[in-house]
Amino acid sequence: MSRKHAYYRGVRMAPYDLVKEFLVALGVVTLLVVILAAVLSSPDVRPLTLQSIATTDPQSYVQTALNELDGSSGISDYGPPYNNGTGAVQYIGPISIQQLIGVHIPVSTAQDFVLGPLAQVAPTNPSWKVALDRYNAAPARQQTAWTNAYNTALGKATESGPHLSVARCACGPVTTMMKAMLALGQRGAMDGLLLTNRQFYQTDYTRPLLFTADPDNNVVNARATSLHLLGSQWGVMNETGNYPGQAWLWLYSLFYQIPPYTTAWAANTDALAILSITVLSLVLLFLPWIPGLNRLPRYLGVHRLIWRDWYREEKQKAARTAKHNAEVEA
Repeated sequence: MSRKHAYYRGVRMAPYDLVKEFLVALGVVTLLVVILAAVLSSPDVRPLTLQSIATTDPQSYVQTALNELDGSSGISDYGPPYNNGTGAVQYIGPISIQQLIGVHIPVSTAQDFVLGPLAQVAPTNPSWKVALDRYNAAPARQQTAWTNAYNTALGKATESGPHLSVARCACGPVTTMMKAMLALGQRGAMDGLLLTNRQFYQTDYTRPLLFTADPDNNVVNARATSLHLLGSQWGVMNETGNYPGQAWLWLYSLFYQIPPYTTAWAANTDALAILSITVLSLVLLFLPWIPGLNRLPRYLGVHRLIWRDWYREEKQKAARTAKHNAEVEA
């Protein structure tokens, strides 16, 4: 004990109640959490499913299915990783990272989104099976004529709640196929059929998301607009609603709002934004070894602001020592 007293001799002490400090901090933090949760909590928005889309906007849903069938959707010509198209291929200079990696999530829109799901359920409905077999047996030119005719008729269709009325046309089996697709969607079957794959756990949501994200899907666009989640808007979020968002992704979103990413580089913004973040991350990672930049902390002097109390005490101590030395010499 005497050694302890000797060790701490001259050190200023103050009474400190650790339990009281903990309880006060716990109470303050709990109160703040409750208040912030009430003010900034995310809304409980119901998930957007294929069933809800098919029910609320059947024409948009059927148009999406038709686009997938005739190969006119954005996904059909997207490019890697889904297919060999070039519709969304981006470049960094002469190099395309997408094409270098290649197709590793193969998606055939007609087969994966329409023909495949119908083939799984066709045995349960004779008329669906007949229509599907007729379509598959027809030459490509005839299939195109049928889908074009149905596309024209669909543009003049009328909606009444979940019901869709399409005028009669020379559409062959496509009319029956699209009715089947709408029925499967409104029953909720498509949400499960598009999840089916060869894996034991059916947790790959790639195909449902691609079907939902088709540009002709008015329901998705309207929901994204109402929740301020369009790509042209500021911020990146993982939750629906305005708060709290993913603050650590704000830097990615920044590049989508400023030129030349929005002007001259607009066609390759995704790739260039990733490249820019990669470069900035490497600079931050190797900052201690980059000449000039590694001395910025010393030049900026932020550490002196943080440790200002210590520097003030050291300055006062040095002044007292100098005064003492001067008195001794005198």
